Amino acid sequence: MKVATIGTGFIVDWFLDAVKQNEGVTCVAMYTRKKEHAQNLADKYGIKDIYEDLEAMLNREDIDFVYVASPNSLHFQYSLQAMQHGKHVICEKPFTSNCREFQILDTYAREHHLFLFEAIVTSHMPNYLTLKEKLPELGTIRMVQCNFSQYSSRYDKFLAGETPNVFSPAFSGGALSDINIYNLHFTIGLFGKPNAVQYLPTIQRGIDTSGVAILKYDGFTSVCVGAKDTRSRCMAQIQGEKGYAVVESETSKCAVLKIYKDGKEENLTLPQNDIALYYEVKEFNRLFTEQDYTTCYQKLEYSRTVMEVYEAARKDGGIIFDADHIS
Repeated sequence: MKVATIGTGFIVDWFLDAVKQNEGVTCVAMYTRKKEHAQNLADKYGIKDIYEDLEAMLNREDIDFVYVASPNSLHFQYSLQAMQHGKHVICEKPFTSNCREFQILDTYAREHHLFLFEAIVTSHMPNYLTLKEKLPELGTIRMVQCNFSQYSSRYDKFLAGETPNVFSPAFSGGALSDINIYNLHFTIGLFGKPNAVQYLPTIQRGIDTSGVAILKYDGFTSVCVGAKDTRSRCMAQIQGEKGYAVVESETSKCAVLKIYKDGKEENLTLPQNDIALYYEVKEFNRLFTEQDYTTCYQKLEYSRTVMEVYEAARKDGGIIFDADHIS
C-alpha cells in the first residue's frame, strides 16, 4: 500500500510514524504549497519526492492512497480531486465541512469502486473496542459525560487579533470541528445516532472556541464538552444502573479504561501504541489488501451519521462556515 500525503502539520508527522510502523505500507510522496514546509518530514521519514504541483503528484501511477490532512475546509476539494485521479483516500476528521460535501464524496467513491476512509483514531483504539464489548455489563445506561479540553497553541494568536485556520469559519474551524468531534465519535460509535442534538458554544468572532454538545437518547443524555480556550482533565464516563466505566484520557486515545461494579474497580486497560494513528493505518491496509469494499462502505455509513449529528450541532449553535454558502 503506497500512500502520498497532503499537508505538513503535526498530524502528518504522526501519520508518517504510523506508516513506518506498519509493514507493507510506505509513503512515496508529499504535497505542500511550499517545499520547505515538508522538507523536515521528508528527511525524517526518507521520502524522496515533494511536490508543489498537486496534479503532478496525483498523476503518478504508483500511488494507491492519498492521505488528506489539509485545513478542514479543503478536505472535500482535495479528496475529490484525488479520487478523480483514481486514488483511494484517507481523509482526516472532520470528514468534510457539511453533509452536502460528504454525500458527493461518498457517491463518487461507490460509483468508481474506490476506498474512502475517515481518519478517526477513536474507533480503532484497543481500549475503545474493549469498552464496546463490556458496555452491556453496565446495565441500562443513564448518563454519558465526555470532556476533551486542550488550550490551543494558536489561541494566544487568536486573542491577539489574528485568525489561525483552526479558529476560522473560512477554514471550517472551531472547537466542535477540531476537538469535540472526538466526543461525538466516542458517543455515536457506542450508541448510534441520537434522537436530538443541541450545541451550546462559546462564540468569539464568529467561531466556537469551546462548547457543550448535548446528545439525547432514549433514557439518557450524553454531554460532550470540547474546549480549545481552556485546559481540563480529559475524560469520559458512562453511567449504567449496574456500574460505570471511566476513560482516563482524551476520547481520541482512550488511554486508560476502568469499570466499577459492586464497589470494585476493574482495570481493563490494554497496552496501546503511543502513535494512536497506528491502528487506523493497520486497519485500512488490511481492508485494502483484502479488497474489502463492503466494510469500507459500512464505515462510510457510520461517518455519515456522525456528519449529520456534527452539522446539526454546529448549526444549532449558530456556527456557519463559508462552505455552507456553496450549493
